[in-house]
Amino acid sequence: MLQDTDLAFDQKHIWHPYTSMTKPLPTYPVKSAKGVHIQLDNGQNLIDGMSSWWCAIHGYNHPTLNEAIERQIRQMSHVMFGGITHEPAIRLCQKLVEITPSQLEKVFLCDSGSVSVEVAIKMALQYWHSLGKPQKSRLMTVRKGYHGDTFGAMSVCDPVGGMHHIFSQFLPQQIFIDQPVSSFGESLHPQDEENLRKAFEQHHHETAAFILEPVVQGTGGMRMYAPEFLNRLSALCNEYEVLLIFDEIATGFGRTGKLFATEHTQIQPDIMCLGKALTGGTMTMATTLATEKVAVTISEGEAGVFMHGPTFMANPLACSVALASLELLETTNWQTKVLNIESQLKQNLTPLLEAPQVKDVRVLGAIGVVECHQNIHVGEIQKFFVKEHQVWIRPFRNLIYIMPPYIIQPEELKKLCTAIQESLLFNNHFTQN
Repeated sequence: MLQDTDLAFDQKHIWHPYTSMTKPLPTYPVKSAKGVHIQLDNGQNLIDGMSSWWCAIHGYNHPTLNEAIERQIRQMSHVMFGGITHEPAIRLCQKLVEITPSQLEKVFLCDSGSVSVEVAIKMALQYWHSLGKPQKSRLMTVRKGYHGDTFGAMSVCDPVGGMHHIFSQFLPQQIFIDQPVSSFGESLHPQDEENLRKAFEQHHHETAAFILEPVVQGTGGMRMYAPEFLNRLSALCNEYEVLLIFDEIATGFGRTGKLFATEHTQIQPDIMCLGKALTGGTMTMATTLATEKVAVTISEGEAGVFMHGPTFMANPLACSVALASLELLETTNWQTKVLNIESQLKQNLTPLLEAPQVKDVRVLGAIGVVECHQNIHVGEIQKFFVKEHQVWIRPFRNLIYIMPPYIIQPEELKKLCTAIQESLLFNNHFTQN
């Protein structure tokens, strides 16, 4: 068991994500995790509503995933991927080509979601350079998006309200249009179509690709918008010769009720980024898939190769557990589980629209969002969740949201929703905007 001195060291020396070193948020020592439960060092069990930032879709300590890692580590934990290949990488890529949109035939294995986005951006830039159009060197995207914390990815995150605006002087200046106003389930609003058309008419000559999160904007605001926006976007990309990149790092592998969010549309992207749930939350891994046209054009260009190669690319441990996670999805009826979660989230969260603190409630697949009028005091509300309700929920800005593992049971999901409901009753859970 960790001692007070250990926790003091953690607070003084260890920089946790999005946390101040002078006014750090409380941290809760974890001893183990199994199923949908996180066991704290003091023996307290918390129901996990976050899937460890959306990736542990099968829950924790799953025997199938553990066995895949154990089996692989007895053979090799890692070999370089330059000039070498191995069965875990081949089998994983075969499965990814099989289950992703049909025109995505080429697979680049990455270290993390942010790297996957960097790779996608580099593919788009190198594609147009290979075609003798280096002037097509900017990215177009929508506001309120989020694509990661590395510099290329930051450049296509929301430039004002996002987490990275303080780096704006150092980032490439990309092209932003207003985020869709058409909500999921609605037809395309004329304003959205006008915004798209105007942006393409003005910037297509300098635009390499349009990148966005399909259907659900994640950390930029947990907004769910009309798939028809993507259908129209794809048509304009084809008309004006702009590549289309879908960032499915958060939405992939069933989270929106479809295996991939692009399945809510009638289109396919030129490049697609995957990550998070790829390994079922066991190890870091991501991938960038591209069409034959993109891959061949890059390969026949000036460089003759794609200019990227991470050291831990195609790590055999990660490949093995990713393949096991995908096979687990196929054999555990994830569609019914996600549909049941969606139904219960709507039933339990929609009534919160009556609360004076609540601005909106949104549900899609295994995603439930309560948007408040005021920002959340994360430290205070998490203390309430842990101490009073034994649940793990991490809000941000003015959003209290949950993305639970697919294996969560109705009574466990009910506890998460009840905790959110009761958290709205206390003024100290909110900051003054």
